[in-house]
Amino acid sequence: MADLHPARDHLGDREPAVDFEAVYQGREIAYGADDRRSDLIPWRLDAPQPLVVELEAAGDIAGPVLECGCGLGDNALFLAGRGYEVTAFDAAPSAIERSRAKATAAGTPVTFTVADATELRGVAVPGGFRTVVDSAMLHCLDADQRRAYLAGLRRVCAPGAKLHVLCFRGELADRLGMPADMGERGLREAFADAWTIRRMEPRRYTTGLTLQQWRKLTPEVSSVPEQDDTVTVDRDGRILLPFWQITAELA
Repeated sequence: MADLHPARDHLGDREPAVDFEAVYQGREIAYGADDRRSDLIPWRLDAPQPLVVELEAAGDIAGPVLECGCGLGDNALFLAGRGYEVTAFDAAPSAIERSRAKATAAGTPVTFTVADATELRGVAVPGGFRTVVDSAMLHCLDADQRRAYLAGLRRVCAPGAKLHVLCFRGELADRLGMPADMGERGLREAFADAWTIRRMEPRRYTTGLTLQQWRKLTPEVSSVPEQDDTVTVDRDGRILLPFWQITAELA
């Protein structure tokens, strides 16, 4: 999942960026203009993202599968455990190291690799991927990076491949300062070159944060969930954030 409004770069108008390698090494990173620091990984569930589980149960996954920005590997391990051939990449070497260790411990075959989403070097399978899962990576990219990423996916996917994207939406995306437009129109335009959007609907993305942790990290955007439609809480007390669920098909 993207950074929750990390400390802004002080060099001109450059967008904020989070040091994902530091995150996965367990180091504290800065959040917000007042330099709050935390070693929490907001998107860490130690389980697959429920929306990804839902996609698999609905028959919307076909192998071989590519997961983009796989983080700690739980989605990839879940899909491999369901019998799919899975390749997963992340830009953070520490995330990939930890994911490989989990795969070895579980005896679950997943090809984990370090790669840049805008280049996808070394990310390929014979015949191309038939499904791509992007669980909260797209919104980390600025407009140019997003364009390069979607073009790269076209090169490594088979004709008719499906791309499932979960990304920030609406007012919360604006308030958290995502590096590119996360509105419906802007996203549809971004996909238009190579992908046909078959589904785009508002959903809720499960985080590993409690309400108390969420408020501590993002007091400038936090409020009581019952009085604000930006966040809600599930039965386990985890914050659910407003996301887009997008399914696009490669021509």
